[in-house]
Amino acid sequence: MTMKLYCFGESGNAYKAALALELSGLDWEPVKVDFFNGETRSQAYRETVNEMGEAPVLVDGDTRLSQSGVIQMYVSEKSGKFNGKTPEDAREVMRWVLWDNHKLSSQAGMTRFLMNFLPEEKRPAEVIAFSQGRLAAAYKVLNAHLAGREWIVGTGITNADISCCGYLFYPEPFGFDRKDWPEIDRWLSNIEGLDGWKHPYDLMPGSPADRV
Repeated sequence: MTMKLYCFGESGNAYKAALALELSGLDWEPVKVDFFNGETRSQAYRETVNEMGEAPVLVDGDTRLSQSGVIQMYVSEKSGKFNGKTPEDAREVMRWVLWDNHKLSSQAGMTRFLMNFLPEEKRPAEVIAFSQGRLAAAYKVLNAHLAGREWIVGTGITNADISCCGYLFYPEPFGFDRKDWPEIDRWLSNIEGLDGWKHPYDLMPGSPADRV
């Protein structure tokens, strides 16, 4: 049975789930969520897809999962991939997934939204500057950790990499430039070089260019 991922191209959190699915080799297909026209806020979506009113959501038969980290965990359970080779690896992967959710993706997602998807006159300059400062601190941690490493944990891609890269391939400005962070840049090139890698706008439906 083909798994369905409710997602949209602009969402870095949805990209984490979609990229894990694509690289795993599991059978899946995207279902476009019309986030920018309010679909996730609708009663129908909350009643039939996700009571939290969020994307991504993975549906696999009777299994329905939300939150990108949980979906990544499920992909690992189904495929045997992306969770490291040892229990110690698995704990380290989880440590970085949680770090990303709290320190990196949460700030990047909000900052990118404020800078690109709000009308210009409604963009809060002080909030954006504060968030970019927090992001710079997170980039510094990740860049330092990657020195001398090809991957965040172990010798191959894991959910740690898939989670932490979630927002870093997007073209819209939010305070990240790859050339400023050489270790991150090298690591992102490693991910881009994987068989099956796709840019978020190529992997999921919807982009700023075709949004109505």
